[in-house]
Amino acid sequence: MKTPFLSLIVPAYNEAGRLPLSLAQIADFLAAQDYSSEVLIIENGSQDDTFRIAQEFCREHPSFRAEHLDARGKGLAVRYGMLAAQGAYRMMLDADLSMPVNQINRFLPAQIEDADIVIASREAEGAERFNEPQYRHLGGRLINLSIRLLALPGLQDTQCGFKCFRAAVAEDLFSVQRMEGWSFDVELLYIARQRGYSIVELPIDWYYSEQSHVNPIMDTPIMIRDLFKIRRNARAGLYGPAH
Repeated sequence: MKTPFLSLIVPAYNEAGRLPLSLAQIADFLAAQDYSSEVLIIENGSQDDTFRIAQEFCREHPSFRAEHLDARGKGLAVRYGMLAAQGAYRMMLDADLSMPVNQINRFLPAQIEDADIVIASREAEGAERFNEPQYRHLGGRLINLSIRLLALPGLQDTQCGFKCFRAAVAEDLFSVQRMEGWSFDVELLYIARQRGYSIVELPIDWYYSEQSHVNPIMDTPIMIRDLFKIRRNARAGLYGPAH
């Protein structure tokens, strides 16, 4: 089987309401591209019809496939998808497509330098946010301040759910990832810096969704706890030697 140029990994937890439209938009976008691609929908722990909907869509679209995992956790779902993917570039997409799908190509050569990792940023110069309540924005900035102080100085937005990796980089990082919840993004980027990989923040248009699974107020203490855990893991050598 020929290696696809791009693999898209879509973690899907209780996304029955949004998934049909999102998958249709992804399929329409990819059909218009001149490169090969695959899409992996990773459903885990849902209490709705997410997996059945994904399976039905995949039956009509051979380059799409759906996988079910029993355990919950976005980090677990993305890790599974990244390591199961075959693409030369592997990109995670939030199922709500809060970033318009037509921006995907901006993460890929030749529209951007051949960085090891390209992350979508809602805070980089040129980014635009739409319809986001002020309290959500302030909560997100509080989380990012904690991340910058404790783990990743200089990165303005580590939590946007759109990130692209070169295949070898994805296989290296996700093979040592330990966080299975939503702090996994920080862990991956922390390890990437430890290993000397280049990270580019790409400004995007981003549209707020009221169905977001993230609660900045409730989740900030969890993130701070996980940041200290990441640092302890690194000191203990659990991520392997720095490159």
